[in-house]
Amino acid sequence: MGNYIDGAAREDFNRAKARAFVSHVLNLIKPEREKLLSLDEMRKIIPTRGESYRGIQTIDLDKIVGSEGRYQDFSKEFLPKKEHLRNRWVSIDKAHLTDVILPPIQLYEVGGVYFVRDGNHRVSVAKMQGAKMIDAEVTSLDSDIVISPEMTKSRILKEIVCYERRRFFEFTKIEEILPGFDISFTAPGRYEELLKHIYEHKYYTNLDLREEISFEEAVILWYQEVYLPIIDHVVSSNLLGYFPERTESDLYMWLVKHWHFLKEQYGQEISPAAAAADFKRKFAGGLWRKIASLFSRR
Repeated sequence: MGNYIDGAAREDFNRAKARAFVSHVLNLIKPEREKLLSLDEMRKIIPTRGESYRGIQTIDLDKIVGSEGRYQDFSKEFLPKKEHLRNRWVSIDKAHLTDVILPPIQLYEVGGVYFVRDGNHRVSVAKMQGAKMIDAEVTSLDSDIVISPEMTKSRILKEIVCYERRRFFEFTKIEEILPGFDISFTAPGRYEELLKHIYEHKYYTNLDLREEISFEEAVILWYQEVYLPIIDHVVSSNLLGYFPERTESDLYMWLVKHWHFLKEQYGQEISPAAAAADFKRKFAGGLWRKIASLFSRR
């Protein structure tokens, strides 16, 4: 009996690993679709308000979309991708085949989906054996972002950007201050940076005034004295032509960062036009476009 169970568990692993390989081949064009999400990456980009312990719950396996430390070892369906997983996976499967009750796994819940803290092999075996639910000890990260199980990392990033955009427009009332003005980013964190630009310009403007200007006045002055001149350089340098998947607002943010970088390196006399020309020379083509993509996430 023992040899039969051992052989069955090993064959289960072989089938699971073969399915992982097939999934990898089928998603070669869009590899993101078969990747588990990294909890550490999600914690860095998803705005949260703290965490709370939820206790033991029965969780839908299809809502487990990522892992804290094993996201490279399993596919999005929690199929094992690496041979070094075999021994542990087989031992878990043998327990399943002999009806041994295992302790609950440990999960983090974020936005309605779950990430494995401990128990990746148990999730993999359970899904391979056709289970629908699993017992888990759950800790929730409180967030306004709602995530569905089919979302990839790039789709989640878009959802976060939309969330940040809504909050920025609600807080600033910028549509009322500048009717018709639209500002749109493609990466998270930019609206918070933009708000800092406005407050910084407000601060320096107030240094020369007896009475402090209002936030609404600061927005208008920032738009006229900072944003539009930078956008003029973006347009005149045809930077958008080199980055077709980005927006004018993205280029505004990149150019401001590059301008400040050059001023720190070479002195305050560096002009926005010189910064735009230098940015175009360094980042607008071929290999440098990839570097610019990295630069955009700083």
